[in-house]
Amino acid sequence: MYKNYIDSLIENKELPGAVLHAIKKKQTLCYKAVGSFIGGDAQNYPVTENTLFDVASLTKVVATLPASLLLYSQGDLHLEKQVQHYLPDFKHEKVKVEDLLTHRSGLPPDLPYVARDGQRDVMDLIYQTKLQQEPGIAVAYSDLGMILLGKIIEKIADQPLDFFTKEHIFTPWGLHNTGYKLPSSMKAITASTENFGNRYIQGEVHDEKALHMGGVSGSAGLFSTGKDIARFAKHFLYPEEQDVIPPDLMRMATRHKQNNRGLGFEVWNGEGNELSCGPNWSIGSFGHTGFTGTSVWIDPRSELIVVFLTNAVHYGRSTNIRTIRKKLHSMIYSSVRGETS
Repeated sequence: MYKNYIDSLIENKELPGAVLHAIKKKQTLCYKAVGSFIGGDAQNYPVTENTLFDVASLTKVVATLPASLLLYSQGDLHLEKQVQHYLPDFKHEKVKVEDLLTHRSGLPPDLPYVARDGQRDVMDLIYQTKLQQEPGIAVAYSDLGMILLGKIIEKIADQPLDFFTKEHIFTPWGLHNTGYKLPSSMKAITASTENFGNRYIQGEVHDEKALHMGGVSGSAGLFSTGKDIARFAKHFLYPEEQDVIPPDLMRMATRHKQNNRGLGFEVWNGEGNELSCGPNWSIGSFGHTGFTGTSVWIDPRSELIVVFLTNAVHYGRSTNIRTIRKKLHSMIYSSVRGETS
């Protein structure tokens, strides 16, 4: 049973803490908080259903994707236009906005590593970065493309990304515990991530690029709860039940385009390397993962949502989270199929 599996992960110290929120046809199957973490004050704290997590790259689909779709629906963002149209300092004239969302920009996955206590101009470095391949052809996951998209959103909206997403996406969608740059009161209930120097990082973004950008990025920087990520997922599973973004655009984002990618989301096409939901989920299932140990998966055919938030990097960056995700999601899917067959 998957609930026992979660407990065993904590007992065996494969994960420090986690929140699992599974929903089928709008009915909660499991809402479980387990484990604990060491805070920035070196004290031990239990993970609860209200614990916030640094969701890392879930930022790409929870913040940057819906913000892009909203601006697209208003006619302010054009997917077929060149990135240069919005950001003249970007030198690769063939890269289009849609290439950023589908990870076909040709940009490398990341910038060279710089520690948290270092300094750099992230945008200037991205503008100087050479393409690794011709844009618009092959899928190659890139943080840099989504960082660029975040800057495009800011330029169009004439507003910082954290303000824009809170006002136009999170608040109207009811994601009241989701946002960038946490206030002190919320940092205290946030699962700490990695030990750096003499303390655990708590309530500050784990991703170094996002940190060096002031905590706000199109690629990472967001904090959220299991309940909020589940609510986000419901909006994409039942897009006609929200009125922020036209439902047809939300469905467009979750359709397969190439190499198990849609717009922003990973989309299982039944071919190639299996995704983090495992091999058994329905073709057309979509989701995303985050480096800290977070994920969200949605199976439209089964009307199944699984949100799994952990701070796996608490024990260091060499985690077993990829194997854990596949096993957990496969167990949940088998359980659900068993209940309904």
